[in-house]
Amino acid sequence: MLAKKTSKNQVTLPKQALREIPQTDYFDVTTKDGVLILRPVTVTEPGSRLATVRQKIKELGITPKDVDRAIQWARQRRGRRR
Repeated sequence: MLAKKTSKNQVTLPKQALREIPQTDYFDVTTKDGVLILRPVTVTEPGSRLATVRQKIKELGITPKDVDRAIQWARQRRGRRR
């Protein structure tokens, strides 16, 4: 497969190359040793991940008291060595 760079530094990706990755509009672009690397990126609305986490916490029945106990437990273990 070939892709040609235009005078405006744009490249159209071949359909065949895109068939194997999830449908996406954005890519993280990096280079390594002269190779161009494109990684699909999912862009989400601000706050949507937090809403997902809050929903999961609600589904699991985790209360603020549970979180306080977990923090206390973790802080007690911090000073211990294995």
